Amino acid sequence: MSEEFRLRSVAVGAFAPATLFGLAEGSMVPVIALSAYDRGASTAIAALIGSLLGIGSIVTNIPSGMLATRIGERKSMLVGAVVTVIGLSFCLVNLGHGTWSLLVYGFGTLLIGAASSVYTLARQSYLTEVVPPPMRARALSTLGGTLRVGMFLGPFLGAGAIKLWGLPGAYYVSLGAITAAGVIVSFVPDLVESEEHKAAALQVTSLGILKQYWRTFLTLGVGIVLLSAIRQTRQVVVPLWAAHIGLSPTTSSIIYGVAGGIDALTFYPAGKVMDSCGRRWVAVPCVIILGLSFILMPLTHGAVTLGCTAMIMGFGNGIGSGIVMTLGADISPSIGRPTFLGIWRELADAGQGIGPVVLSAVTAAAGLGAGIIVSGAVGLAAAAALWAWIPRPSVSRHPAPTQAADG
Repeated sequence: MSEEFRLRSVAVGAFAPATLFGLAEGSMVPVIALSAYDRGASTAIAALIGSLLGIGSIVTNIPSGMLATRIGERKSMLVGAVVTVIGLSFCLVNLGHGTWSLLVYGFGTLLIGAASSVYTLARQSYLTEVVPPPMRARALSTLGGTLRVGMFLGPFLGAGAIKLWGLPGAYYVSLGAITAAGVIVSFVPDLVESEEHKAAALQVTSLGILKQYWRTFLTLGVGIVLLSAIRQTRQVVVPLWAAHIGLSPTTSSIIYGVAGGIDALTFYPAGKVMDSCGRRWVAVPCVIILGLSFILMPLTHGAVTLGCTAMIMGFGNGIGSGIVMTLGADISPSIGRPTFLGIWRELADAGQGIGPVVLSAVTAAAGLGAGIIVSGAVGLAAAAALWAWIPRPSVSRHPAPTQAADG
């Protein structure tokens, strides 16, 4: 069966909902702080509400794996879509200025973060099962890429809707996108599993996975934490440095948007290289380029040099599209895979939380330039960890046993 036919066969069921889910998130994320302010939040409370998306994901990663193990990936994706709709509905409730209004809005945001974890994990597990290992990286990098395309388009559609309906317009776009994603997923066929496989999967526990794969989590998992840290920090350093050198918000937004466009366009070639040459040959260059672009950034003093550096950063991040999912899929066991991936996602989310904290702490102690350079060093440390601990045999051509990376 040809490569094109294989990818096309899962395009509607996996890639279209990913694009729509990214569009839904991209539409609402830029207006979270504004919506909180509209309900009377202070800057600190608005920042706290904005963090609830990540908190919701962190809290539900492991339960998401357990849920997918018990009811299946397709039903879990539907649960994620339904909970997202409920969360968006809470976000649309505006009781005016006051604590109750903020509590309702914050609860809705938390639900969306939790649903995102359920949906993303189930989608990754589903695609890992249906795509043959020789094409796994291309499929998962395309999955990550389509999500980024949706997140890139979401703010523009949200802005247009805000022009028509005010702040609620962004949530209307999100509701429409996530509803469409849920409808598509409802027609996706369930994975076929034997009764023996189902019974064995139900015996898998998170503690059992931790005991079996603790060496993997303490080695390759460290690389994933560092990789996720620098990727998350990337999202804040460009606007921060742009403001530091006196660029206008408009210029900063244009630079960020162009870098995001490059990021969204490089996912498929990277997946092909991963399948052809091995995961290491994309994962390591990804974080090296990211780390060097961070280190170069404090040397920029204008829009052109910052724009070039941001584009390099976008390229580095883009070629790593899907790498965390691909590595997790490669080393996950066939029985209990969603449970394993829930823990794997927890490592990635931990890195996303740590990265901005490192930047903030070093900036407070030694200035923004030093903070950015130290964050770049995190990327170089990630490169060393990934080079050392990504399994040597190319799992794309010779799938490793489920404990290959553990022994």
